[in-house]
Amino acid sequence: MATTNIWQQFKALIPEGMRVIATITANNGNGTSQAILRDGSVITVKGEYVGVGEKAFIQSGEIKGTAPNLAHYEVEV
Repeated sequence: MATTNIWQQFKALIPEGMRVIATITANNGNGTSQAILRDGSVITVKGEYVGVGEKAFIQSGEIKGTAPNLAHYEVEV
């Protein structure tokens, strides 16, 4: 049965988990890759189809696709 709660309907449109952009530093050969986040943290993620040195979208510990290599700016207000 479909819900009539507008908030629940809105939440259903948003994908679960936070998406981050990371640079792939190594493909491990076992279905995982090493990636470095913008803050310098190194993580291991599922997937090997993004090449070393390229940026990738990471969501829930898995590579979701190749991210564009755009400039990153940080501004404090």
